[in-house]
Amino acid sequence: MMGLPDSLRKLVARKFTQARSSQDLVFSDTYLTLLQHPSTPAVQLRYCPALGKKPTSNSANPTNNKAKKAFDPFENPSPELLIAPVPATNPTHNIVLNKYPVIFNHFILATKENKPQTNLLEEDDLYLTHSCLQAWKQDAESHHSLFAFFNSGEHSGASQPHRHLQFLPIEDMKGGGEDWRVLCETMTSPAHHSLPLLHNPSLSFVHFATPVGSSSSAAEIHGKYILLMQAALASISEGGSLDSLDAISISQDGRTTFSYNLAMTTEVMAILPRRTEASSIPDVEDSAIAINGTILAGTMMVKAEEDWDSLRKQPEHVQKILADITYAKTSNAGRG
Repeated sequence: MMGLPDSLRKLVARKFTQARSSQDLVFSDTYLTLLQHPSTPAVQLRYCPALGKKPTSNSANPTNNKAKKAFDPFENPSPELLIAPVPATNPTHNIVLNKYPVIFNHFILATKENKPQTNLLEEDDLYLTHSCLQAWKQDAESHHSLFAFFNSGEHSGASQPHRHLQFLPIEDMKGGGEDWRVLCETMTSPAHHSLPLLHNPSLSFVHFATPVGSSSSAAEIHGKYILLMQAALASISEGGSLDSLDAISISQDGRTTFSYNLAMTTEVMAILPRRTEASSIPDVEDSAIAINGTILAGTMMVKAEEDWDSLRKQPEHVQKILADITYAKTSNAGRG
């Protein structure tokens, strides 16, 4: 599919081990627990004390970086982190390691050309993502799967303006917790009478998923993405309807008109429109919990011990956090 010299899983694992040993990447340990409450899905909570030390760009919105050009880690990736350009012939993307992972074998698919994170994803972005997911699962020595996610827009949790999608091995995310299930793969109930849209009725916020076939073409995969984008925007727009998606304008001059997280596994593609990037825990001073696309896997992370302690004692606060960052289904005029 991509013309790699070895299996993707082996290439990533080998490079990760080498880069960690040589300190070309900085791995941060996390504490992990599973939050369970009747009002919310089971959510992984990670606590990473070192997270606040990670360097970040000024903004994922390039219009805010007029005074000084921010460092672009994907413009010329270091050989120590570069896994492979893909596809092998006329490559358009690079597969690189995340320099600051908290989960083993976290890697990234970034465009070679600096394309905006806020623009619509293109066919090759999604087809190569699908190819990575399939390659990982089809490895003869592995029955494991990947979770891919994409953050777009100022409220999505994006940290880099250069277009990139991220990948986390699901087995490395589990950390021995067998009761946890990837959230987007629980979206299995029909969300519309005729469109191939799915959702999880127990979730109180707007979200959609759609099945992804193992043999889907680039055009088919991109079409599924456009459907999710239209459905999401219709559901958060005044007067929007899933029965008239052709009237929905999801981009202006190539740039998407709303913030969202996208997730993809070998089974489904899912979308979560975003209202804000962060939330806080009641009665915890200076609480600030930023959420990105990993929420579609059913996982979130905190960097303050007070937040960690509070959420473990009162897991019902997860419902408040999710309500803050998303759009409530009750305000949705679009379900069919």
